[in-house]
Amino acid sequence: MAVSGLLFIGFVLGHMYGNLKAFAGEESFNEYAHHLRVLGEPMLPYSGFLWIMRVGLILALIAHVASAVILARRAAKARPVKYAVKKNNGSSISSRTMRWGGVTLLVFIVWHLLNFTIVKINPSNGDTGGDNPYHLVVDTFDTWWMTVIYLLAMVALGLHLHHGTFSSLQTLGLTGSAVSRARARAAGWVVAIVVAGGFSLVPLFVLVGIIEK
Repeated sequence: MAVSGLLFIGFVLGHMYGNLKAFAGEESFNEYAHHLRVLGEPMLPYSGFLWIMRVGLILALIAHVASAVILARRAAKARPVKYAVKKNNGSSISSRTMRWGGVTLLVFIVWHLLNFTIVKINPSNGDTGGDNPYHLVVDTFDTWWMTVIYLLAMVALGLHLHHGTFSSLQTLGLTGSAVSRARARAAGWVVAIVVAGGFSLVPLFVLVGIIEK
């Protein structure tokens, strides 16, 4: 779970960087999207790099979800009788919402892929397909309820990253001292704020009309 989680952190940082290309305008954003499809040519076929990355992410997702299920079952088996009164003992909201936050993100990822990759659903007019990624992004977030859904998903992502970053570093043995634990917690906050905040900028700026077609 720790290793697959760190892989996802690397992916969302790169994905966020690509999304921010929208601030440079339609030509720059679409050029970036096209570059991803021709990256590695002629050694790789068209979209070869993207498919390698997709397969890797699918395997990482399977490992992450399977690990979560195994750990949940192990925890239930270790404590078959629930506590009469359960106390949080100072635990953070991010640690208490890891499981349901993960399920929420999984559902969102399925919709996100249908929206932007697999079917390319344009919620503003109901069309599917299209070969202009910039227009699809603007039309999507120009629809207020889509922006609300996206921003709520970013809240879930931020909470998941906050605790997940610390847990990954702890699992890998990098929190053996008070100083390293404090640094790991700080890293969790930094990753959560940078990623969730960075992803939220484009939909917000589209909704207020700063990013437009």
